[in-house]
This record gives sequence, structure tokens and C-alpha cells, in this order.
Amino acid sequence: MDEKYGQVSVEYLIVFGFVTMAIIIILGVALNYSGNVKDNIKFTELNSYADKIISASESVFYAGAPSKATIDCYLPEGVKEVQVIENSLFITVETHTGTDKISYFSKVPISGNLSGGGGVKKIEVVANETSITLTEI
Repeated sequence: MDEKYGQVSVEYLIVFGFVTMAIIIILGVALNYSGNVKDNIKFTELNSYADKIISASESVFYAGAPSKATIDCYLPEGVKEVQVIENSLFITVETHTGTDKISYFSKVPISGNLSGGGGVKKIEVVANETSITLTEI
């Protein structure tokens, strides 16, 4: 009689082990998928941020000096650094897989200092004789 109870206990442990493994695998896949979705949203917001700045820069540049514009842009959380180098914006952002660096090209020469960090940023775009200066207000 004791053998029957021992066999039932072993079978119960085997079934419990398989169910536990299945739940762990499903949770792992769900966390990975969730991270990918959050990163896609972050990259969409970054594209919107950069497009607003570059579009305003090109408009103000072609209007000529002393034209200027003030824009409000949303920068998502996880942005470590925004660099303005020659005709490009370089954005360093933290994703669920590591750190990525993205560049956005402008047709006009731009310069200035923009801060990282998330939140709404107010940026002044000013046309000089030969370039655009970006200043965070």
C-alpha cells in the first residue's frame, strides 16, 4: 500500500515541476515582449522630439536672421544625453537591452546645448547668419 502513495507523490511532483517551468517560461516571454513594446514607444517619442526640432530649425533657417521660434517637445524617460553636432542630433537612450545611440540629420547647420532626462522641454530656435542655435529655456 505504501508504494502506491509514493508513486502518487512522485507523479504529483513531476506535474508540479512541469507547470512551474511553463509558468516561468511564459513570464519570461511576457517580460521580454513588454520591454520591446516600451522601447518602441520610447523610439516613437524620440522620433517626434527630433522631428519637431529639425523641422522648426529648417523653417527658421530659411526665414533668415533674426527669426526665432519656441517649441515644446516631450523627451521620454531614459534619455541620457542629447548632443548637437554639426548638422545632427545625437541622442543616447537607455533601452531594456542596453544603451542605444540614435542620430537625426538636419539639412541646415545647427548648434547648441540640449539636456537629457525625461519631460517636456521648451526649446528656443534662433536663426543666425549661417546657422541655427538651439537653446533650452
